[in-house]
Amino acid sequence: MDKPNHHFDPDAHAAEIREQGFTVIPDFMDQAALAAFRAALAPFLGRHRGRNDFEGFETERVYTLVARGKIFEDLACEPRLMALLSRFLEGAFLLSATHAINLKPGETAQSIHTDDGFYRQPRRAPAVGYSMIGAIDAFTRQNGATEVIPGSHLWDEDEIAARQAAPGGLEALLVPMEVPAGACFVFPGKLLHRGGANGAEKPRLAFTNQYCAGWARPQENFFLSVPREVVRTMSPRAQALLGYELWPSFMGMVTGSHPKKALADDFVPPIVAQRPGA
Repeated sequence: MDKPNHHFDPDAHAAEIREQGFTVIPDFMDQAALAAFRAALAPFLGRHRGRNDFEGFETERVYTLVARGKIFEDLACEPRLMALLSRFLEGAFLLSATHAINLKPGETAQSIHTDDGFYRQPRRAPAVGYSMIGAIDAFTRQNGATEVIPGSHLWDEDEIAARQAAPGGLEALLVPMEVPAGACFVFPGKLLHRGGANGAEKPRLAFTNQYCAGWARPQENFFLSVPREVVRTMSPRAQALLGYELWPSFMGMVTGSHPKKALADDFVPPIVAQRPGA
């Protein structure tokens, strides 16, 4: 998964994000990576459908993807993606959510939303989170390609309301992200978007990794969902993305120590070791 960076200009991609609200990396995954992704995901499919209209009643979602195979870990840490995100998220930023999305035929369109609205920050503030969506199948208008509203990452609450009140509303401004298999697109969590409706005869498989500032709370609680024995096998970059790193100067500590110490086989939190009956 280590892609050469000499043909990749993170500053040019960052400029596209600032201007239009998204950028596309057309060769994010090669054919070998796509095959590895499908093989690693196959054992987890067929188990879960969405529980509401937003998750998608005709959509399979596989959560905590980063812990389910080396290919998923590598994608979460992909060097070009890390270089691009570092233009917006300083220091030890975190993985916030990671899951596969298998959009079945007949799935309806999502409501228009943002990915980091739960942080309750003013729209004019810098984005707390950034998302990437990777296409395992080609994205088309027919099979439910993600739809975005270009430039909406720059709108405040009043402008969103005004656009919604205009003829056609926000739906009239949506543009489908039609990209080939192996491509990904990256955007700030403030960008208005939605998953499209799948009117094709086959599923549309994708995945998303979402990231947040090191001081923000991730959507997924990886400390509970990823066992320490799994984290120990991961790269230092992946461990940092899961929170086993400090945000200066001591956010993320474990009883006054660096969180990586918690990965030691013999680690016992001092408060537990000293508690009567422990």
